[in-house]
Order: sequence, then C-alpha cells, then structure tokens
Amino acid sequence: MIEQNRNISADHDKKTVPLGAFICEDGQTLENVDVCFETWGKLNDRGDNAILICHALTGTSHAASGALDPSPGWWGFFIGPGKPIDTDRYFVICANSLGGCSGSTGPASIHPQTGKPYGVCFPTITIRDMIRVQKRLLDRIGVERLHCVTGASMGGMQALEWAANYPGFVDAIIPMATPGRAYPQSIAFRKAQRKAIMLDPDWRDGDYYGKSIPKRGLELARMMGFISYRSEREFAQRFGRNFVDAEYLSLNGRFEIEQYLEYHGQKLAGWFDANTYLYLSKSMDLHDLGRGFSSYEAGVRRIQCPVQMIGFDSDQLFPCYQQREIADLLTPVNPRAHYHEIKTLYGHDAFLIEKEEISKIVRNFLAKLSLKTEGKKHVA
Repeated sequence: MIEQNRNISADHDKKTVPLGAFICEDGQTLENVDVCFETWGKLNDRGDNAILICHALTGTSHAASGALDPSPGWWGFFIGPGKPIDTDRYFVICANSLGGCSGSTGPASIHPQTGKPYGVCFPTITIRDMIRVQKRLLDRIGVERLHCVTGASMGGMQALEWAANYPGFVDAIIPMATPGRAYPQSIAFRKAQRKAIMLDPDWRDGDYYGKSIPKRGLELARMMGFISYRSEREFAQRFGRNFVDAEYLSLNGRFEIEQYLEYHGQKLAGWFDANTYLYLSKSMDLHDLGRGFSSYEAGVRRIQCPVQMIGFDSDQLFPCYQQREIADLLTPVNPRAHYHEIKTLYGHDAFLIEKEEISKIVRNFLAKLSLKTEGKKHVA
C-alpha cells in the first residue's frame, strides 16, 4: 500500500524518505533506498500539477531557494512565484538522484549487511534506474501525473527516459543540452575523469571512507570536466593569455585559465564524493534510449508527448546535432516535438547561464501546454 501525502508545504519542503528495496538494471538489489528531495508550491487535489526537475552530474535537490533554505538554487532563476516555472501554479519537485551524495542512497551510504559504506560494492546504476526510483517517490507523495519533466545534461537524459518509459504519466518534457544516447567523445571525456580519480593513491579501490579522500584525483577530474563544459571562444574572450604569477617563466607560473580550473577542482573536491562521481558519470556513458528496444529509433519514438528540445551552439560535450537528431526522429511520428538552438559563448554550461533565453522558451512552452491541457479537461 503506497502512503500518499499531499499535505506538502505551500512554500518549500525538504525531506528524506525511505522507499524500501530496489532492484537495479544490473540485477543487484539495494535493500534500502533513501531519497532526499525538495518541493516548492502545492500539489493540487488531482495530483496533476507537478513539474519534476532533474539535476546534472554534480547537482543536488536544491534547485531553487525556499523558506527552509534561502540560499540560491542552481536553477532558481526560473523556478519560483511568477517565474516561468511558477510555484504559485505548479508543484515542483527535485530529488537527489539515486547514486548521489546529497541525501539519497549512493556509494557513500552504509551497506546494511556490512555496516560500512558501499564504496565500489554499490550496483552499477543507469539513468533508467534513477527515474524508476523517482517514480516510486512520486507515487509515495501522491503525484498522479507529471505536467512536465525538465533537466539538462544528466538531468535531460532523465527527462527523455521519463517520456520514453512512462508515456501515460508524463504530459511534456523539456530536455536541454543532452543526447538520446552517449556518443564516443563524451564517453572519452568521462573515462579520463574517472581514471584520474582511480589513479589517486588515496582512492584505495574505493575504500577511502574514514581515511584521506582522493582529493587530487577528484580535483583533476573536475578540471577536465570544466574544459568540456565551456567553449574555446569563452575561454579566449575571458582569459586570453593573461598570467596570474609575476614569475610566469617558471615551471609553476600560471595563466588565469589554469587558476580558474584549479579553483573549480578544489571547490568540488571540498564537498562531493569521489565514488559518486565515478558512478554517476558511468550512468551517463550507459545512457541509450534504444537499450531494450529493437533499435535506437524505436526507443526514441516511444516519446509521444510534447517535447521542447534545447541545444547550445557552442556545446562541445553534447553538440547540437545530438539534440537535433532526437527532434528529427520524433517529428515524423510526433509533430509536437520541437528543437530550439541558443547561440551562446558558454558551451555546455549555458543551461546555467543563459537565463533570459531559457526562461522565455520555458515560459512559452508551458503556457501553450497548459492551454491545451486545460482545453482537454474542459471537453472531458
């Protein structure tokens, strides 16, 4: 019997809930899965005004600020009262993904049989595993239908999987900067990042909890990641060949771009779990809408709802052709699938930066979607 709870705070709520045992796609069972999630707005009596936000690789459930946590969320520019994702109208949910390290069950969680962190005994998880856990969470809190699912990068992968695997439950999706399957270059980027972590002597085959953490490996992984997240044009315009150190002719003399990469590497290593980085990045490699179906095209064409794909022209991690590919495959069978390309300096990370353009697209898409949805309800 699923315990449904619609008495969610009208402003903001953060909870961690146990969801019981879960069998992953690789066949392994997690005996106890906890999910940390935040909500904004209020779920209506029909349970159908919900919008699910899915985070990227190093994201958390804190997508926007709220009464319990007023700190800025990673997508707060368009989530809130009167904003494109209007919390006066929609019930917004963002959950820390399965495999995460911000409240949900992941490699740093305690294995119930050993009393120690899972480490690399954690199952290999997939994007599909993530959304199946999210579905269980939504059932628990009384969501009967998702008005929309949106996310970028790893979050966009989840949005696509939602529409393909729960076509009767999802009204629409807005995937950004994401492919329908991982291509070799992005897999290569992530492989190098994982190798940096695993070659750190402090990684200890994943058994570093309670000891010195593989900070240097995680810093290097993040530095490599940032090179793929931004564009060459932005780096050239922002940093040029500017030096930080007066003794720039020495071996350790640094350019500004080097200092920038070091800062972001150190920042992530200060709070993120290295094993989580390994597992979530691997889940992105494994992403393929065609897995389990007769072809990639067949998997993509399971998406029946309205789709607003968004790509960024300078994205080198998931180039725009990968978003256009999805729209091109869908258009013959789903005329409600659309693609919009944003011109930007900021590469893959534009989904966090291009606030005005993204807000306009999302607002217009949700407005049209609501008109159609309300029209159907009126006819019924």
